Parts: sequence; C-alpha cells; structure tokens
Amino acid sequence: MRPYSIKLTPAIEALLDELAEERGISRAAVVREALVAYAAREISSAADAAGDLVGSLKGPRDLSTAPEHLAGFGE
Repeated sequence: MRPYSIKLTPAIEALLDELAEERGISRAAVVREALVAYAAREISSAADAAGDLVGSLKGPRDLSTAPEHLAGFGE
C-alpha cells in the first residue's frame, strides 16, 4: 500500500484514536474504512443519477417478466 500523510486537528486525532481502540483495529484501518464508506455514499446508483427520469416513460410495468411481452425475443 502507498502511504499518505495528512494533518489532523487534535479533536479528529482523538476521535480516530477512540474509534481504533473501540474496534480493535489500527488508526490506518479506520481511515481506510472511512474513505471507502465516504466514496460509496458519493457514488450514487443509476436510479439516483436518473432521478427525475424514473417513472417518466409510459409502457407495461411487467415488460421483463410477462411472457406475452417476450414472445419472439432473441429469435
């Protein structure tokens, strides 16, 4: 892994130490987990990205599962 250097306020450093001790993991592991959680929250789903478009199209709601809509598909 590549090392990174960051500056922390005393309050954040104390919180980091507390979290690491409570969870029984290293401070670096806490930071890595926090970065992954932050990134996951920032990366939205396709439905979130299409937000205002979801539900705006007209058509059968069961298009992917109803046999009558699938007749001849893939032929």
